[in-house]
Amino acid sequence: MNIVRRSKYRHVFGTEAKRENCFDGIQATKTAWDGNFVAANTKFVAACWASGGGGAFAVLPLTSVGKLGVIPLVKGHTGKVLDLAFNPFNPNLIGSSSEDCTAKIWNIPDEGLKEDMKESVQNLNGHKRKVGHIVFHPSANNVVSTTSADYTVKIWDIEKGEEKITTTGPSNIIQSFSWNMDGSQFAISAKDKKLRIYDPRADTSPIAETEAHTGVKGFRVVWLTDKDKIFTVGFSRTSDRQFAIWDPREMEKPLSTMNIDTSSGVIMPFYDPDTSVLYLAGKGDGNIRYYEMIDEPPYYYALSEFKSSVPTHGMAMAPKLACDVNSCEIARAYKMANNMIQPIPFVVPRKSDFFQDDIFPPTFGMEPGMTADEWFEGGNNLPEKISLEGGFVQPEIKAEFKPEKQTDTPTLEITDPVLLREKLEKAEKTIKAQEKRIADLEAALKAKN
Repeated sequence: MNIVRRSKYRHVFGTEAKRENCFDGIQATKTAWDGNFVAANTKFVAACWASGGGGAFAVLPLTSVGKLGVIPLVKGHTGKVLDLAFNPFNPNLIGSSSEDCTAKIWNIPDEGLKEDMKESVQNLNGHKRKVGHIVFHPSANNVVSTTSADYTVKIWDIEKGEEKITTTGPSNIIQSFSWNMDGSQFAISAKDKKLRIYDPRADTSPIAETEAHTGVKGFRVVWLTDKDKIFTVGFSRTSDRQFAIWDPREMEKPLSTMNIDTSSGVIMPFYDPDTSVLYLAGKGDGNIRYYEMIDEPPYYYALSEFKSSVPTHGMAMAPKLACDVNSCEIARAYKMANNMIQPIPFVVPRKSDFFQDDIFPPTFGMEPGMTADEWFEGGNNLPEKISLEGGFVQPEIKAEFKPEKQTDTPTLEITDPVLLREKLEKAEKTIKAQEKRIADLEAALKAKN
């Protein structure tokens, strides 16, 4: 006899926003880096931008949907922007990481950008190669982690502009990063096929590691924070897309694995600890699968799938504070595709006019659990949770960011032979392209004469 598991989220469905409710006219980044390229919070959505001669990104108020036209950009990087992240405790503060070996912190005006922004409020210098990811700490204010193609993770106090911790271990590029719930530990995935866990204040080397997926394309990791388990998604030896669930205390083998399909695109995982629902968005396809994470084997329960024929280039999930509780919206994705960013709300279908406290438990608010100094000294306090009954009200006065010290961006002296070779190859390609263009122009001029 088949028993259907009861779940509050069994009938969750996603709906694409109409074009007039999308951010229409995005010039999506053309970088080959495997990033998400989009970030969102309660006030803004941000996107890595295609630009020549340096790096840029856009920050758009959530109300500025429709045709964008020409918009102001953030333009302080000298290389392509690879990742973006908003401060969870200050909606106006955004971090960016770049091919130029730096990360930067920017303070966005309440009303959004009226002109190009070129001056950051903090510069994070120290990596020797491109900086692939930037992630804010989940409970300590103004603590940021960055990963780099120099195979290190650095943790920064952005108020002081100081690099406080550097961890090592991977023998290839770091492909994703995820904190646990209180930010006492983090997990990374790397192209050497290893999943690694760190307790960064105790040891700069991993405290546990294992081979996660045997496929050659790499994998992503996300901490299932309310379950204290780890989720990875990558490829099997036979190139099936595959996920695994791990106990971080015992990583000899996964608790559970599942082959998803045979598509070739990397999957971006997003986890909501309030509902224990995990969303898997495939790059190169338009589908989003979602699962409820549970406490008994096999530790997951398939819910449903959002289907679209429009391939996904990048994606972000809005924080729970941005969701519309009155319409029972439990999550909202922002999908970058076809030169636009498209909101996709995920809704539990209910008719009641009353607040649905069973699907909207108290969630973390915008007050940090501790200061940067407290965390670096060993603290592990969580932010306070707040009720969503009546909806989230954006604070009228944003938290000001006043760095004690701002670090200048130095002129980078390149000594890494691999990076030197990359720069040389790029310069040679540019020279060849310019030589061809000149030859074509000369031939055209000669033909006219």
